Amino acid sequence: MATLAANRDVIERRSDVLSGTPRAHAVDRWIFVFMAAWFIAIVLAGFIPDSLMKIEAVRAGERPPFPLVLHMHAVLMGSFLLLLLAQACLMATGRSAQHMRLGMLGIIVALALVVVGFILAPTMYHISWNAAQAAPLGEREKLLGALAVPENILLLQLRIGILFPLFLAIGLKAGGRNAGMHKRMMFLATAMALPAGIDRIPWLLHSMPDSPLSPDLYTLMAIAPMFVWDVLRNRAVHSAYTIWIAVSIPFAVAVHGLWDTPMWHQTARQIMGVG
Repeated sequence: MATLAANRDVIERRSDVLSGTPRAHAVDRWIFVFMAAWFIAIVLAGFIPDSLMKIEAVRAGERPPFPLVLHMHAVLMGSFLLLLLAQACLMATGRSAQHMRLGMLGIIVALALVVVGFILAPTMYHISWNAAQAAPLGEREKLLGALAVPENILLLQLRIGILFPLFLAIGLKAGGRNAGMHKRMMFLATAMALPAGIDRIPWLLHSMPDSPLSPDLYTLMAIAPMFVWDVLRNRAVHSAYTIWIAVSIPFAVAVHGLWDTPMWHQTARQIMGVG
């Protein structure tokens, strides 16, 4: 057993070139800083034009004002991404003690983000539902039919709400005893939430709302720089990616299988309490 444990330790050290070791290259330290900045750029590319458009619609009286929970979610998501960037910079510059202290704040923000996310989804849905119920009869059927889109998107929101905290928990549990798993899983967890920004980037080709294929493909493309560097540098696929894919695939199959089916629309309305 001791021999097996030693072998696993050797494999882990070989597959994860940590900052500060003689083998470490500058890219080994800064690839995660790049990934954090890359994630922020993706989110901004989607949410800035979308938010400006919706703000203008609110001013024109074409849609109701944003609920408070939406502002809370935006602040928390922005804070989490900035913390991810700060944590990556701290480790890249060798300040692990500050990294650990700031990590506690990151855990609190992540937990709050999950809770607010589960409040936000039904809040936004009920705004659309109530608008449909208050509309004239001829317009009501059209608005109720349009609810099929947020009902389908609920599948993606549920997947994020489950897998984002799950992968964060795996990364946090790895902690100091498995730095390679910890740092990779922090980014793979964050990648689960990227479709919310990716779907809003106006110049990308999208399969939405007809199919959830493009969010899945673009998420894989988003983590590609980190994955490709890992494989090229370490000549191996780190176990973090194996876990991420193995857990994600059943959820992807479920999302694609249920997408826009009558059974799911009925189930979504029951979840939202309007069935």
